[in-house]
Amino acid sequence: MERKSGYEIWDEKKIKDVFDYCENYKKFLSENKTVRKFIKTCIEESKKLGFKEVEKYEKLKKGDKFFKINKGREVIFGIIGEKKLTEGCKFIVAHVDCPRIDLKTSPLYEDENIALFKTYYYGGIKKYHWLTIPLALHGFVFMKDGTIKEIEIGEKENDPVLTITDLLPHLAKEQYKKTIEDGFPGESLNVLIGTTPDKNKEKEKVKNNILRILKENYGIEEEDLISSELELVPSGKAKDAGIDGSMILAYGQDDRVCSYASFTALLNSIDSINNIFCILVDQEEIGSRGSTSASSSFFEYLIEEILEKSGYSILEKRKLFENSKAISGDVNTLLDPNYKEAYEPKNAARINCGVVLTKITGARGKSGSTEPTGEYIAYIRKIFDKNKVLWQPGEIGKLELGGGGTVASYFARYNIDTIDCGTGVLSMHAPFELTGKIDIYSTFEGYKVFYLED
Repeated sequence: MERKSGYEIWDEKKIKDVFDYCENYKKFLSENKTVRKFIKTCIEESKKLGFKEVEKYEKLKKGDKFFKINKGREVIFGIIGEKKLTEGCKFIVAHVDCPRIDLKTSPLYEDENIALFKTYYYGGIKKYHWLTIPLALHGFVFMKDGTIKEIEIGEKENDPVLTITDLLPHLAKEQYKKTIEDGFPGESLNVLIGTTPDKNKEKEKVKNNILRILKENYGIEEEDLISSELELVPSGKAKDAGIDGSMILAYGQDDRVCSYASFTALLNSIDSINNIFCILVDQEEIGSRGSTSASSSFFEYLIEEILEKSGYSILEKRKLFENSKAISGDVNTLLDPNYKEAYEPKNAARINCGVVLTKITGARGKSGSTEPTGEYIAYIRKIFDKNKVLWQPGEIGKLELGGGGTVASYFARYNIDTIDCGTGVLSMHAPFELTGKIDIYSTFEGYKVFYLED
């Protein structure tokens, strides 16, 4: 199914809109590299347009704008429209967590006069991607007295950065003989954080100097790291890519590109006749099992609260779900000319040819897929074509190579029509991922149309 690039179809004014939107997107990505910061900033932006905590509403009526936060790492935004809730709602759900390097529970140690952090890798990564690149430390330390200490090292121009070393080629003869998996074991992803000794200490002088710095700058002790959420991410800002500036190279585009598009689409759909929701969840990259993930009951409990505050019975929840429609806003892959052997060209999406509709996810055939009905796919095609949204079908690689999971199943289980629809990405799960500006803007337009159309 041949699709043309948006650069061939759209006029200069539309292309300017694309680039303007992407400037704001790059800034948002660069300033919000953790789940908590991304969600906090979305909440702050929503308040400027009159959104309030749902708890502040005794009753909900047409036009009310609200949000509910779950433990600082998940948020649901909603707007009450003209329609009855029992006629259904429009949901777009996307995840805001991204592959990264997390600190272990007791991370700090010293070896050969070097202080290091021991780490876990979070999500599916190629471990060698994370060696030798400049890393920034982001996150929060939660103290026993209830205070929260924010740490951010490695983003400001004069900040030091952190890194993970690699073995020099001259000594890598045995490493070359190993598989990628064996050659780069997870336990070797230890981050170098300092070499200056504390001359007043007898043992572990470098480690103790790091603890002194943490105490002086942030007021934390070694034990406090146990209750921290600290992660290492690539240092630096999102950048235009390509001599023509037609792409964006940045950390965390899977899946913050869809999260940002769904959130900004909601803010641009305030007058929709529909009851519309933007759901930003956590922990998708590690299986969606936690209390702030898509598998949590948080979503269902909020729907019950909204029904009650809108004068409905909780028993009408079933009818609400049955008549609702959802988009699982997650990225798909794009045909990469450097690795054509991994794709089936007839069904692969191309860069800058529009937002990707994914009929089948899963792996090894349709295993684990949440396949939408033909009727629902036809509905999405209809509203996209009616509003001239640039879209294309896609899949995640060849049949017995590809596949992947999204949060779609957690909404389909409520009997909600659900389809995967999102931006195509090159170098997915790498420290820096590549997207096309046309595709980013098409995702925003597609989500907006979904919120607005009957």
